[in-house]
Amino acid sequence: MRGIATIRRGLATALLWGAGALLVLMTVLVMIQIVTRYALNQPTAWTEELVRYALIWTSFLAASYAFLERRHMALSILPDRLSAPARRGLTRAVDVLVLLFAVLVLGVGGVMLVLSSLGDMSALLGISRGAVYAIVPISGLMIALAQITALLDPSAGGTSSPAAEAAQAAPATGSSTLTGDTRSTADEIRPATRTEGER
Repeated sequence: MRGIATIRRGLATALLWGAGALLVLMTVLVMIQIVTRYALNQPTAWTEELVRYALIWTSFLAASYAFLERRHMALSILPDRLSAPARRGLTRAVDVLVLLFAVLVLGVGGVMLVLSSLGDMSALLGISRGAVYAIVPISGLMIALAQITALLDPSAGGTSSPAAEAAQAAPATGSSTLTGDTRSTADEIRPATRTEGER
């Protein structure tokens, strides 16, 4: 399992740094566009197109990272009502469905999209749109690897719901609190009883 954990950490680092670098690039390009448009009155149109493509790549890389770290938003109404074994089974079923989506839709469909758009050139940069759309199958591969490692390593996280864990811990906490209150109340009553007996 250490090898799987190492793979997950490596993928997470690569995706995080890739998305972060593109985010910095977009920030710089937007600043250049603002300066050239409003200060120099000579807007650089190519920056707008490059920012758009960088945003597409950033979105897919960040989505892959979120799948890897299980950071996507999720409705936990059903998992919260299940027992721990059932919750783990549900998580595995969701992982399989996401894996199928990543392979069939993003992987196979993304490759078909890239091949069909290789001859389509962008208006300002003059690059093939197939290069822009290449992030789709790349993201599918990253998500598929994330789901495979999650299926192989049950300790990858996401098999339990925080709300469910809190609900399971609540009865134990409540009973311990009640026991503590009972003991403290009994300790307060005993001295008073002795005092009345002495009287």
